[in-house]
Amino acid sequence: MSTVALLAEDFEGAKRWYADLLGFAPYFDQPWYAEFRVGDHQQELGILNAQFAADLGGVPAVDRPGGVVLYWHVDDLDAALARTLELGAVLFQPVREFGEGFTGACVVDPFGNLLGLMHNVHYLDVLERNVSAG
Repeated sequence: MSTVALLAEDFEGAKRWYADLLGFAPYFDQPWYAEFRVGDHQQELGILNAQFAADLGGVPAVDRPGGVVLYWHVDDLDAALARTLELGAVLFQPVREFGEGFTGACVVDPFGNLLGLMHNVHYLDVLERNVSAG
């Protein structure tokens, strides 16, 4: 994963919500697009202001969650899920075991986008190898 971009009708609200969730402001912030760098490898989470979507050849949002489920690794799934719900997300898929050390859940953020949370043993293995290789 390099960059994930979400579409938000309430662009300012989405920026605030994700800043509250992540604990920091976007590093890039323009009227049409804002972007956060997240995690150990600084993956990019972008928010596109929906009013500019047509300028980019996009189509308007429909009345359902948007996009694919992209799962972000979290060390504490229950705490991360609780935090998203506390900030106004709605449970879309409850915590479930995928097997072999993978556990995940999915919420719909207040702006209609799917946000996956996962405790991912593969991610932790890769992270450990990268740290050890130093």
